[in-house]
Amino acid sequence: MAGAVYLITGIQAAGKSTVAQALAERLPKSVHVRGDMFRRFVVNGRADMSPDPSPEALGQLRLRYGLAASTADAYADAGFAAVVQDVILGEQLTWMTERIRTRPLYVVVLAPSPEAVAAREEARPKRAYVAGSFSVADLDSSLRGETPRIGLWLDTSELTAEQTVDEILARAEPHGG
Repeated sequence: MAGAVYLITGIQAAGKSTVAQALAERLPKSVHVRGDMFRRFVVNGRADMSPDPSPEALGQLRLRYGLAASTADAYADAGFAAVVQDVILGEQLTWMTERIRTRPLYVVVLAPSPEAVAAREEARPKRAYVAGSFSVADLDSSLRGETPRIGLWLDTSELTAEQTVDEILARAEPHGG
């Protein structure tokens, strides 16, 4: 749907990038906004998130989310369906949905089991979970215990990316007014 925003979130290795790309490919006029790219733009002075984040890390996280929201809105204003994906957990999900002004806005939370996430992490070449950082259990706990139940929550443990996109297109409902 042109002029819409799809916000795809979940923990690391939940399948966000793959699903967001597959969704964008199914829409007639679309873009894929990778929220993490805004973090990677920082050359010096980046403060990464951690289990006990600094105020600077939280500020940079909100900057990243705000840039992704503005980018999605700009593309939607030009008639594109913008598919935004990032790790957006806890109260940050509500904050992010308030920053995206485009309607319709579809919020999709990918929530595979921790076991499925661990298996996906093991099977991929890049590593999201490194020693001294977040664990699958930490992020899954934050997702399930602290993230507001808004949008379409999908247990994608047994779904392919294409099946997940089918579910999104069939079941996602607009968020907010």
